[in-house]
Amino acid sequence: MIKLIVGLGNPGQEYEKTRHNAGFLFLDYLFSGAWLNEPRFNGQTAILKIGNNSIRLLKPMTFMNRSGQAVGNMTRYYKINLDEILVVHDELDFSPGIIKLKKGGGHAGHNGLKDIISHLNSNDFYRLRVGVGRPNSSEQVAKYVLSEPEKAESMEIFSAYAKAGFYIEQIVDEDIVKAISNLNLR
Repeated sequence: MIKLIVGLGNPGQEYEKTRHNAGFLFLDYLFSGAWLNEPRFNGQTAILKIGNNSIRLLKPMTFMNRSGQAVGNMTRYYKINLDEILVVHDELDFSPGIIKLKKGGGHAGHNGLKDIISHLNSNDFYRLRVGVGRPNSSEQVAKYVLSEPEKAESMEIFSAYAKAGFYIEQIVDEDIVKAISNLNLR
């Protein structure tokens, strides 16, 4: 069962709607209430009722490259196991609108994942990868992820949030293996 959903992104209005903030934006899709600033967790937190469970939500406010500090602090404080964590992040290797769920794996150059893996001393947590596409040149990656997607891409990304939202109860409570199969096939 998932007890913590972490959305990755960067704090600040200038990053609010960028591709790199796909994790923050997904949490905002799930939860429309007020976020609590919690300095002990270096982030904004909320609790969302999904099915019969209260799920902790976390938006690290440490900037992407230091997300592990916030995740590590919260997991240690609440004694959350690795297989009870779902990290939502942008994925360059998928087109906008593609969303996939998996457990474990490398960081593939994603600095937020790299820092989380370092702070947890493991990569054995779940990831919800939100496709944002890839720029034409690898030199443009930083500029690309820190820019807003075009309107058509935004609509595709939002449709991916809706797909994941449809399966969120299955993801957090019922059968994550079945949710992986259902979500990854659609």
